[in-house]
Amino acid sequence: MTIPLFKVFMADTAAAAVTDVLNSGYVGQGPVVDRLEAALAEYLGNPYVATVNSGTSALHLAVHLIKDLPGDEILTTPLTCTATNFPILANGLKLRWVDVDPDTYNLCLQDLRRKLSPNTKAIMVVHWGGMPVDLDELAEIQDECEKLYGHRPPVIEDCAHALGSEYKDKRIGSHGNICAFSFQAIKHLTTVDGGMLTLPTDELCERARLLRWFGLDRTRSADFRCEQNISEWGFKFQMNDMCAAIGLENLKHLPDIVEKHRANAAWLTEHTHHRGIQLTGFNPAYWIYTIKVNDRDNFIPYAKSCGVNVSRVHDRNDKHTCMEPFRASLPNLDEVCKSMICIPCGWWLSKDDLGKIRDMLNGWPA
Repeated sequence: MTIPLFKVFMADTAAAAVTDVLNSGYVGQGPVVDRLEAALAEYLGNPYVATVNSGTSALHLAVHLIKDLPGDEILTTPLTCTATNFPILANGLKLRWVDVDPDTYNLCLQDLRRKLSPNTKAIMVVHWGGMPVDLDELAEIQDECEKLYGHRPPVIEDCAHALGSEYKDKRIGSHGNICAFSFQAIKHLTTVDGGMLTLPTDELCERARLLRWFGLDRTRSADFRCEQNISEWGFKFQMNDMCAAIGLENLKHLPDIVEKHRANAAWLTEHTHHRGIQLTGFNPAYWIYTIKVNDRDNFIPYAKSCGVNVSRVHDRNDKHTCMEPFRASLPNLDEVCKSMICIPCGWWLSKDDLGKIRDMLNGWPA
């Protein structure tokens, strides 16, 4: 049987929780969403949480929240799911590609410095595989931009891979930036589909909560729709109680899931000659475990013949014709895309599975 690269985790109690919501007569955004937000706020150590219906919606709303600031370009990485960068275009803004760090697959902070300009509206980073970007250095770069051009561009963190990751003993999502998370089916925490924004201030959080539902204040039940004036138009991005019920049950298992990913990644690092990313002071959640291999295109069928599913997972966004106006020279990315591959490291792996992956990796020349 082939070892899967991804697997959906579903708590045994989730079906009963959904049944309770179905039988309650209230299946939209309601008290269960409120309970999930409170639990996520406690887990992350950030009270400013707004759940939404997908990680893509979270990113779209994040960009919308900052689109009136100076500048028209968002500096971003091309090595990610297109869900990171399409919301930039959907909000009528321009992309400016930043090369990747060949050691972490994250955005290269040295190249980011070089590409700051008066047009820089914001900086979008992705914590690839759950490996945090160096947020202290990133804050220094924001300061540099402010000194050079008179405005401090906000940082939007795409945390789709990084729920449970830690930077300097604080969980990602609690370092003062706008952070977007995904609860899609195969993430560490799933609500079947869903997402979340964490915000740096109460004011920004309240604005996000309004804009996720047309601009209406859902806490005002007596005058919910027809009596309210909408001062800023919004979207229909809200989570519902059925998804939130699943999320609440799965959240109980999240610490164990993350620790299993970490333990499996550490074991693979110790027992194979293809090493994943290891950085001092960072505690990644290892949603995926990325390595470099020689002759990657032939490695993929080799791994399959060994009974192990592997994949690049995401490819460079700048290859798409809809991104053609923004193409740039990205030499690190050119090299990374020849050799990177993701291997299983998830909670579902048995000792025998780990041994099988080890043998597969050690059978391929480093």
